[in-house]
Amino acid sequence: MSLPALPAAPDCLLDTRGLPRHGRYQGHIAHLDWQAMPLSLPQRLLRPLRHKRWQYLALTHADYVIGLAVVDVGWTGAAFAYLFDRCQGRLLADVAADGFPLHGAHIADQAFAAARFASRKLSVRFSPQERRLTVEVQSARLQLAAHLDLASTPPVLAAIAPANWLAHSTHKSGALHVSGFADCQGQRFSLDGAVASLDYSNGLLARDTDWRWASAHSPTLGFNLQQGYMGEAENAIWLQDQLYPLSAVRFDFDPQQPMHAWQICSEDGLLQLQFTPEGLREKNQNLLIASSRYIQAIGRFDGYLTDPRSGSRHVVQALCGVTEDHYARW
Repeated sequence: MSLPALPAAPDCLLDTRGLPRHGRYQGHIAHLDWQAMPLSLPQRLLRPLRHKRWQYLALTHADYVIGLAVVDVGWTGAAFAYLFDRCQGRLLADVAADGFPLHGAHIADQAFAAARFASRKLSVRFSPQERRLTVEVQSARLQLAAHLDLASTPPVLAAIAPANWLAHSTHKSGALHVSGFADCQGQRFSLDGAVASLDYSNGLLARDTDWRWASAHSPTLGFNLQQGYMGEAENAIWLQDQLYPLSAVRFDFDPQQPMHAWQICSEDGLLQLQFTPEGLREKNQNLLIASSRYIQAIGRFDGYLTDPRSGSRHVVQALCGVTEDHYARW
């Protein structure tokens, strides 16, 4: 058995001096607590407002893509859930809700664990149960009941980076087995045959934060790519249940025409992809004290990933996933 390409995740975010353990790891960081980090008085006062957490689930299938998340931005919370019909090429449901200040979202300081958001418009709940995660969505346009198998999870990427203020951590899963169903506009969508992936983030970020992101997974290969506040810290590929780090990546696309093809490549040459959008979610919001410009394109990736150890090239063909261009003032 070959040794992991990444070191095992530490048990906590901070070392004995209270400093972040920056790096890329394989596995779960059990204790996600920033409290012992030495801060100046202004930093301590700002920390509750700068502490950001979110948990995101993607379900990709030949016929549809489902995405949902619970988001805690420190001073308020939010959630969204959508279902994109790939056969029709359109969103059948796209529901989002914001909480009241200091109320709305609750996310555990533990990856792939409990998270919930509830409002009259939308309810999203992640509930851990032994070696699985139950996910429920309730809204007028979309209902979902999913069960994710965490017992046979491929290697999990855990990363800690300086980010753009104090520090940030994230956990990304590979392809997970899922069962259940989604109901949308009188149709029932079976989750059999879908591929699930999870994204959990927890950190202390600047008021202005932006990123480009891409993610897609199959049972044999996948990737998580980001250009922005985390630098190259969360760039990784999964090949045959092995997890490998990537260098910095570059996103070439037209923000004014995001339905045109995107080109994504890594500086180390291990990844070269073209993303062809099939649909788009976007949101521009200005709440005076906060704002967001958000584009998430849904579509297919084609190209290749290269095994950094053997040099063998793995073809990526019509792999379903998402890209994102996001600016937040939060």
